[in-house]
Amino acid sequence: MAGNALQKPVTVSPQLENVIGKGPMTRAQVTSKVWDYIKANGLQDSKDKRQINPDDKLGAVIGTSQISMFKMTAAVSKHLS
Repeated sequence: MAGNALQKPVTVSPQLENVIGKGPMTRAQVTSKVWDYIKANGLQDSKDKRQINPDDKLGAVIGTSQISMFKMTAAVSKHLS
């Protein structure tokens, strides 16, 4: 079933753990915690909220240049197993 992928616990890379805490957690939890981190640290672009400006910790996961929130999810996925 397609819905189960989001609910299945995944292992989180050390770089991603620096941002969201220790895994395992579901993909839905990972996404939620990444957004919590972005909001808590003011990393959304002030003019275009769909753009993320990573700090050093998040940059270790998704790269250091500005990234759209749609591409960010794919970048974060590379840190899950």
